[in-house]
Amino acid sequence: MTDKIVVLSTAGSREEAGRIAQALVERKLAACVNVTGPIRSVYRWKGTMEGAEEFLLLIKTTRAAFPRVREAIKELHSYELPECIALAVEDGSEPYLSWLAENVE
Repeated sequence: MTDKIVVLSTAGSREEAGRIAQALVERKLAACVNVTGPIRSVYRWKGTMEGAEEFLLLIKTTRAAFPRVREAIKELHSYELPECIALAVEDGSEPYLSWLAENVE
């Protein structure tokens, strides 16, 4: 087990996803953010089945930085309830994990 995590979030447009990714890296809250998509999301919102085209953000950061990442996503996001889920990184390439740590404050 490492102290590194991958945070998942989605955005409603490529532009918004890019803006969030840029801000997280600029603020040194993430070492890297991958933006992928479009993807199709199906979910229940306020009792109704919904579907939307979204863009997935894969945010590479540390457990210590997660509270600040969560607050930044809330601040920067247009959604009323943005996705923000942290997944533990069990293991990885030592040089990559070191690089990640060096680029997150």
